[in-house]
Amino acid sequence: QVQLVESGGGLVQAGGSLRLSCAASGRAFMSSIMGWFRQAPGKERVFVAAVNWNGASPTYTDSVKGRFTISRDNAKNTVYLQMNSLKPEDTAVYFCAMDPRRNYRRTTDATNYDYWGQGTQVTVSS
Repeated sequence: QVQLVESGGGLVQAGGSLRLSCAASGRAFMSSIMGWFRQAPGKERVFVAAVNWNGASPTYTDSVKGRFTISRDNAKNTVYLQMNSLKPEDTAVYFCAMDPRRNYRRTTDATNYDYWGQGTQVTVSS
């Protein structure tokens, strides 16, 4: 059974940084696409970033390009999201997700992911 546990969220001032972590259980992590999504109050869950099984070819939504970096450590079964130059509009609950089927054409589609963490709150004050 796959479990994903996020950590690293918190309250930060605009311009600050946070590093989110997502620890996964099970062997599926090493061969899976991993993604980060976020959900602001009253809004739908949206794609933030994804990385393939070997850490290559990361993809990002336009609003975070140049500020966020997704990475993974397969030896630790962990995926990270380094968030710099944070803005109030980045405030949301951030979720990590796993796609063990490696459907590269749908990395931005939340319905493509089979497993989800419980989320971690990120609040950016102005």
